[in-house]
Order: sequence, then structure tokens, then C-alpha cells
Amino acid sequence: MKANEKRIWIDMDNSPHVPFFRPIISELEKRGCSVILTARSAFQVCELADMYHLKYEAIGSHSGKNPIMKMAGLFIRAIQLLRIGLKEKPIIALSHGSRAQLLAAMILRVPSISMDDYEHSREIADPTWMLMPDVIPEASVKAAKKGVLRYPGIKEDVYVPFFEPDETVMRILAVDTSNLLITIRPPAIEAHYHNSLSEVLFEASMAHILSRKDTQIVLLPRSKAQKAAIEETWRQEIAQRKVIIPPQAIDGLSLIWYSDLVISGGGTMNREAAALGVPVYSIFRGTIGAVDQYLCSVGRLTLIEIVEDIEKKIVLSRRKKNFDAERVRKSPALERIIEIIDSLAKGNLERPLQAERFA
Repeated sequence: MKANEKRIWIDMDNSPHVPFFRPIISELEKRGCSVILTARSAFQVCELADMYHLKYEAIGSHSGKNPIMKMAGLFIRAIQLLRIGLKEKPIIALSHGSRAQLLAAMILRVPSISMDDYEHSREIADPTWMLMPDVIPEASVKAAKKGVLRYPGIKEDVYVPFFEPDETVMRILAVDTSNLLITIRPPAIEAHYHNSLSEVLFEASMAHILSRKDTQIVLLPRSKAQKAAIEETWRQEIAQRKVIIPPQAIDGLSLIWYSDLVISGGGTMNREAAALGVPVYSIFRGTIGAVDQYLCSVGRLTLIEIVEDIEKKIVLSRRKKNFDAERVRKSPALERIIEIIDSLAKGNLERPLQAERFA
């Protein structure tokens, strides 16, 4: 390792982190940073990283729904990550809320940047800095040892501006284009913020859509266990191809773009659809975060709060899919994030905070 080398350690522990960090990795490398990338073998993280040709080391896996096993798995993965920190000697540990990396960085005394866009998620250790969207109000900002930094817009604004639709996803899924295409993401039943009402709304949404002959659903399970349960519940509909479960990791943004609408029990897919201008309905019934509240306030996201909302609010109609290939591909969110990380990596540990830190 060179004495002046800027080594940034990025850990991806959930599938949305792969498209999110992809442009960040590219921009950091353009600025002369060396990126060390680790990934948890869970939620298709590794499959997506392979699809995007990212070089990473797979460390740890999913520990299941049991709280004791989840906590044990967290500490085991943190211990496994220590090896990376000791070997690579990064100057900054960066993640989007990787608790295992935060623990490892704390033990190794490596400065950490934890990004987060859901202020109600639980932390296990305070990072050196927090990096959050500026739509999250100051009163909801979490603790950080040296301060909190902001970027404009929302997390999805980092990578969605560079999106171009790829029809490969439609060929992989063999979708019948004469039908309405609805993409559905079930709720994260293993997450600490899960509310069982989300499962009720998910099943009721499935029943409502499947009652129509002109619909086809692409269903995106979150885990092998959830996939097995879905296959058992909708065995006939899957056999008839009314319901399609992708056989492999796919380009999620392209799937959203070619969909007529999206229904999701999780935040990232909802916000990706909103960023692409695709009608999106949230069946998430945990505490609604500031980002989703903002999207609802500007009419880019619709909350499904009770079963009766499904028929009243969800509009099953074909969407015009006019992609503007000439649009300006620029991301102020990405630019600000890179400026902050690069400045900190250069040793300017206080300057970026002076304008952004909360008293």
C-alpha cells in the first residue's frame, strides 16, 4: 500500500446497495481512490454484483428471522470482516447501514461513514459520520461521532439518472406484452420493522390483480424461504404464467420501466419506480419514513394502508413508456456524495462538516 493511497472499503449487505454503490465506486476510482469491496451472500447481493461485473469478496450470509440467530450472525460477520480491515488497511469504511462493517470499523478504529435514508432503522454502533438525504428533517437525524452530512434528493437519485432500459429482462421473463405487467415485491418479513399488516395487503393485492384476465405479475421474492412459500401458495398461477418469478438476478430498473405499475412492501423499489415516473403503490406498514412521506406529498407514491384501498386506489391501466434518450444524465446527489467522501479521504476531516453539521 502506498503511503498516500486513498483506500475506501465499501460493504454491501443488501441487494439495493449494488446499483447504488456502482456509480459511487466508478467515480471514486476516477478520483484516484482504491476501492475494497465486500458483499454479504444474501438477498441476491452477489448475483447482482456479478451481473454488474463488480469485483468483491463474499463474506457472511443471511442468518434467518430468529432475533437471536440474526444477532449472532451479525457479530460473526463483523468478526469475519475484521480480516479485510487488517489486511487492506482502509482509511474509511463506507456502507449504507451495514451494522457488521460498523462494528468491525469500530474495533479496528477505522473512520466510518454510514449512509441511511430510513431514519427509523436501528443502529448497533454510532458511525464517525452519517450521510443522509436532505429531505429527512433535522429532528430525525441519527447520532454520529463527528457529525451528519447531507446530499440533495433521495438515494435513488444517485443512480437512476444514468438508467437506460434494457429489453433483455423482457426476453428472460418471456412476458406476454398484450397483458398489463405488474411488478410486485413482497414485504420484508424478516426485517425488524416488519408489520404483519403488510402481508395481508400483499395477499389481497395478489388476489385483486389475479382476478383480472388481462394481467401478468412478475413477483420478486426476498429470500429462498419466501420464494418457497410463494410457489406453494400460487402454484397454479405460476404454472399458468399468470405469475412469473425470475429464474435469475435481473435488471430491476428495466423491469420497473417496462411495468405498467409497481406494488412493493419495501422502500427501494418504491422509490426507484417514483424516480422513473412509474405508478407505484406501497404496502409497507411499518413507520413511514421522511423520504416516502415526501414522495407521497408530491404525488409520486401512493400508500395502501387498508385492504379497501387496494380497489379504491390502485389503477390497473396501461402506461405509456416513452423513454427520453436525450435527457441530461446528471446527478447532484452523486456529485455531493463523492465530494464529501473524497474530501474526507484526503484528510479534510472537519471542513466538510462545518456547513452541514447539526448543532
